[in-house]
Amino acid sequence: MNLLSSTLSALAMAALVTSAPQADALDGKRRGEQSEAREQFMAGQVKSLREIEGRILPRMRGMQYLGPEYDAGSQVYRLKFLDNGRVIFVDVDARTGAILRQAG
Repeated sequence: MNLLSSTLSALAMAALVTSAPQADALDGKRRGEQSEAREQFMAGQVKSLREIEGRILPRMRGMQYLGPEYDAGSQVYRLKFLDNGRVIFVDVDARTGAILRQAG
């Protein structure tokens, strides 16, 4: 029994260790997106996420808001919503606040 529990513990630890870099990479990507969005906002190139959400969220009544992503290269916010089990993506031009695409 000790050998089995030791083996299971070792496997569990290995799984945690190998998944940690992926989680760190995702956190780093999010921090990078936030930094780029903030820099572009401070330079007057794009609208703030708060302003974009203020325009879009009222249009998506009844849906659960899952959160944003930001693509600094194309200056597009992607807002994600959940509607009756379906994920809806709304791409918004960060410069103008105009909806570019809604898919889901």
